[in-house]
Amino acid sequence: MPELGVLAPYDASPLTILAFVLAAASYGYALPRLPRNQRPGALRVLAFGLGLLLCYGVMQTRFDYYAQYMFFVHRGQHLILHHLGPFLIALSNPLPVFRFWRARLAPDGHPLLRPVGTLYRALQQPVVAALLFVGLIYLWLWPPIHFDAMLSRPLYWTMNWSMLLDGLLFWWLMLDARSPAGGRTLGYGKRILILALVALPQMLLGAWIVFSRGQVYDVYEVCGRAWPMAPETDQLLGGLLTWIPPAMMSVLGILLLLRRALHEDGQALASQPVTGGRSP
Repeated sequence: MPELGVLAPYDASPLTILAFVLAAASYGYALPRLPRNQRPGALRVLAFGLGLLLCYGVMQTRFDYYAQYMFFVHRGQHLILHHLGPFLIALSNPLPVFRFWRARLAPDGHPLLRPVGTLYRALQQPVVAALLFVGLIYLWLWPPIHFDAMLSRPLYWTMNWSMLLDGLLFWWLMLDARSPAGGRTLGYGKRILILALVALPQMLLGAWIVFSRGQVYDVYEVCGRAWPMAPETDQLLGGLLTWIPPAMMSVLGILLLLRRALHEDGQALASQPVTGGRSP
């Protein structure tokens, strides 16, 4: 059916499709097999599914065609891959599912998992995570690099996957559902500070694109645009998408962390024994 053509991959990547299918199937298989007290609620399951679908949609539907031929659509694509999609997946708290599969595939630990664990811990260092999160945005939007990435299929897929994987790592560090009181996760204050700090350079980059004179990304003139839109308008919209929504994602993350911190403080106060009595 013609109307369903928009859902078909523009540039089909079997590995990408397989990765998303495996992620969905692994989650769906583990979910009903988790103990009842570990199963995520309906809203968290919905967040995981929506985040996965959004990321798949911008990589393996007709949306990807427009992302390759319109700068502002490309920025929307990376907004989803680096921010919104990973944010929703991390918010769903898939940790019980990870534990489910680890207990079955490598209950005693596997030698191959050790270097993976070492790399993961290195990437989850707060300074490294923040620099990588902002650095990748600047890297792929550096005009010479961006020009090559949009004309090279391997580099284009490397760009998109690096944004998605880094987004998952960063937002998992920020939205990890485990309480910092256990000492295994980053404190709420540090997370809030990181979210505030990463917002600033993204805003500066977006503002630079918006107020730049002339075309910053002329690769879209070389390839041609999908729609008859003025280059200045395309660049303006792309700059705004780089400037405002990522900063709003940081604000949303900060509000969620503040809510968690206040909730945990309230629980701690409620659990304290009440002392006192009548004076003689």
